[in-house]
Amino acid sequence: MMALHYLDLLELTRLIHDGELSSVEATRHELERIAALDGTLHSYLTVMAESALAAAAVADAEIARGDIRGPLHGAPIAVKDLCWTADAPTSAGTLIHKEFRPPEDATVVRRLREAGAIILGKLAMTEGAYTDHHPSLATPRNPFGAGHWVGSSSSGSGVATAAGLCYGSLGSDTGGSIRFPSAAQGLTGIKGSWGRVSRYGVFDLGPTLDHVGPMTRSALDAGAMLAAIAGLDPKDPTAADVPVPDYLATARDGIRGLRIGIDSTWTAEGVDEPTTAVMASVRAVVRDLGATLVEVAFPDTAQIVRDWFPLCAVEVAVAHQDTYPARKSEYGPSLAELIEQGHGVSGLDYQRIVLRRLDFAGRVRALMKDIDLLLVPVQSIAAPTLDFLGRFGGNESVLHGMLKFTSPFDMSGHPTITLPGGFTEAGLPIGFQFAGRHWDEALLVRAGVAYQGVTDWHRRHPAAMP
Repeated sequence: MMALHYLDLLELTRLIHDGELSSVEATRHELERIAALDGTLHSYLTVMAESALAAAAVADAEIARGDIRGPLHGAPIAVKDLCWTADAPTSAGTLIHKEFRPPEDATVVRRLREAGAIILGKLAMTEGAYTDHHPSLATPRNPFGAGHWVGSSSSGSGVATAAGLCYGSLGSDTGGSIRFPSAAQGLTGIKGSWGRVSRYGVFDLGPTLDHVGPMTRSALDAGAMLAAIAGLDPKDPTAADVPVPDYLATARDGIRGLRIGIDSTWTAEGVDEPTTAVMASVRAVVRDLGATLVEVAFPDTAQIVRDWFPLCAVEVAVAHQDTYPARKSEYGPSLAELIEQGHGVSGLDYQRIVLRRLDFAGRVRALMKDIDLLLVPVQSIAAPTLDFLGRFGGNESVLHGMLKFTSPFDMSGHPTITLPGGFTEAGLPIGFQFAGRHWDEALLVRAGVAYQGVTDWHRRHPAAMP
């Protein structure tokens, strides 16, 4: 039998709702595991043990009365430290906010609590949700291999979920930060359509690029979490007034008859052999599941990836205008450099970027009219080592290769689901993604469930973390 801490979220809550396990028992188990392992993994910034156990006791009492709020009721989860919590600090991985106590929960946190989820704590992240962790803070360690990248910026979310220190987590994605850590640690992550999930009470990196979404161990779990957090929010005017479907209701409908597009040139150019092998394997699986693969020509991404940096830089500079440069000495070098870049972008250059972005998004929308899903890698380099990134982090071609399959969907706002699709010879996970039409996250969940129904990559756990 699978260890308790590696059960899928919905497997766990089924036991809790059936009375075979209590939420308090599951919560206490996770807290003990965090205490035993996180001194090495560094996935949590704040552990909320007392409030978690109290919430679990309330959940058990409600469930015993038959008042089951939904599929998340009683499940211990955790949230990225970008999300406000009224009962715990929210630092966004920075020193400038290390003492910040939010006046209320972020909308996504409030909705998770209303769904009956138990918040175990706040998860570590890169400074301000950009690329690097603040030099004064511990860096989370990949449980599949400490010498390998954990993914930016939802690093703690990926580590905690993969190592069995929570049953699901929230991450955020501005250029790939749900997808990178999901791919690096064998997880399923959903970056919904921009506007699908409220950003109220979530610190900005680049507001027109930022997405909040679930990181879990299965597509079903991701669908359940997305359903809980998605939807219109009066506190966030950019949250879309689009109905939120019951993602679990259609999750097992399969993908037979769907048209899945792939640009064989774009998805192979500059992509390493392990990633190429995973993509070939996925193509075979989706054919066996009854889908039709369609060759497409995806809009050229070279310029849009280059544009992502100055666009993000301008938005970050605005987000930090109250503290930078006034408190410049408290910033790490990477985030400070990005803000400086933003200060240097002219109005004319910014407008050119905006127009190119609109053009690109329209081209992607047009492409998606002819297909149901698009099959894409997460990154060009499978499971990069920390040494590799340290030596080539400033190399423009390497950076482009890392972002070429992620940032375009932040620029266009299209939803994606990241799924584990294999492993390197050294035992590190490799992910891939399906992209879909705006607001069609239900189909992404369906595709993920279908794929995971005939593969077991999502059932593989870190050998060093029994």
